[in-house]
Amino acid sequence: MMVRMVTNNEAESRYEIHVDGALAGFLEYRTAGDTVALVHTEVGDEYGGQGLGGKLAKFALDDAQARGVKVSPTCPFVAKYIDKHPEYRVTVR
Repeated sequence: MMVRMVTNNEAESRYEIHVDGALAGFLEYRTAGDTVALVHTEVGDEYGGQGLGGKLAKFALDDAQARGVKVSPTCPFVAKYIDKHPEYRVTVR
């Protein structure tokens, strides 16, 4: 069984997902005041098709909601994720 863990690497301004301890993907962000721009999502080819990008998007959006900040989904993947999960639209600036 693969162990998946998502963390916020604040030093690198990105959320990271690790599979069995190895970095499998990340979602870069930029913070400006009370808005977080979600700018780029990338998952390694060997981890494609496992839903890891969606897990990153969900984690980032949940984190923004918990911190009371708005998001600007400039990354097309995150924008599409929000379209498919309308409960996150209230988080969008």
